[in-house]
Amino acid sequence: MSSIVGTGISPTELACNDQLSKFVPADLNVKPTLPFADASFDYVTCVVSFDYLTQPLAVMKEVQRVLRPGGTVIISQSNRCFYTKAVGVWTRDMSDPAHLRVLSTYVHFAGQLGTPLVLEITPKGPGVNDPMYIVQ
Repeated sequence: MSSIVGTGISPTELACNDQLSKFVPADLNVKPTLPFADASFDYVTCVVSFDYLTQPLAVMKEVQRVLRPGGTVIISQSNRCFYTKAVGVWTRDMSDPAHLRVLSTYVHFAGQLGTPLVLEITPKGPGVNDPMYIVQ
């Protein structure tokens, strides 16, 4: 990859991420618009954060907008969350299948992102008890 660009609510946390080539702070709950040009990314990822978005479908439509044709969205999700900060659709049913259905619905209704694919990527071994999933 020639560059990795990040966005998020905390400039301090973004600045500490040494994998980023650059970052643009943004609070997507205040303004659900990604601060990037149309068709500017091959991949868009979101790591364990969709459960806190107040306008997730608007954000997913933004993901579709900034992806290049044939681009890929990858949403990772565990079953951990800050319950008091997560949105109601997330906390009504805290099961993994319910969360994966919610994320897949966002992908589906954003349009032009293809059929959602769900993958379990939970590490195996002693002491592992936190399932991890990808919706692509």
